[in-house]
Amino acid sequence: MQQKQQKLFLLALFLYVSAVLAQAPAPTPPGPTNITAILNKAGQYTTFIRLLQATQLADQINTQLNNSNQGLTVFAPTDNAFSNLQSGTLNSLTDQEKVELVQFHVLPTFLSIPQFQTVSNPLRTQAGNSNNGEFPLNVTAAGNQVNITTGVVNTTVANTVYSDNQLAVYQVDQVLLPLQLFGPPAPAAAPAPASKPKKSGKPKDDSSDDTAAVTTSGAIRGLIQRALIGKMSLAVGLVLVLGLLV
Repeated sequence: MQQKQQKLFLLALFLYVSAVLAQAPAPTPPGPTNITAILNKAGQYTTFIRLLQATQLADQINTQLNNSNQGLTVFAPTDNAFSNLQSGTLNSLTDQEKVELVQFHVLPTFLSIPQFQTVSNPLRTQAGNSNNGEFPLNVTAAGNQVNITTGVVNTTVANTVYSDNQLAVYQVDQVLLPLQLFGPPAPAAAPAPASKPKKSGKPKDDSSDDTAAVTTSGAIRGLIQRALIGKMSLAVGLVLVLGLLV
């Protein structure tokens, strides 16, 4: 009798569980990828999230991920990384420069950690051309360590925040500062050589030279005449003396 009751109890339990499972909704497919949701869940990225939203790049990233097969790689600086910047750094940037700063943290392709070992430097970011020295981003990788240099700062990938074979988000402990915005100012251009004064086309006035020459020659003639007169006077005097003696 007791065994029969146990069997009835197990049968009723089975029927109940089957009915509940039949009424349960089917599992919903995963929602669209959302970069800000990923960073919010990870924590310590408040400033970077604010920049993504203020520049509207968060929407662009989400749209690109959910409407194309093109992957992305995002280097996400922590709040401490932004705190280590010189005071007023972000406020000194224009709206366009803030866009370029955030774009400099985004690569237009998906890169896993091992793939960093085979990429060609400089990497192209969404900020623009990297070959003319404006937004160069260079990486070196050895094993699981990825070193990043921008020409202004050097840092490493500290952690993998998220990866789903289309989007990779890596933690960096320094803000990636591009040369275009934070590099040393270009040296001032050398001053143009001073132009030589132009020679006047007016012929030289030689009248003063001629006058001086005439004056000089007249003086010489006067001296000669005085010398001759002196000699004649001396000769006359000698003749007179000789006459008296005779």
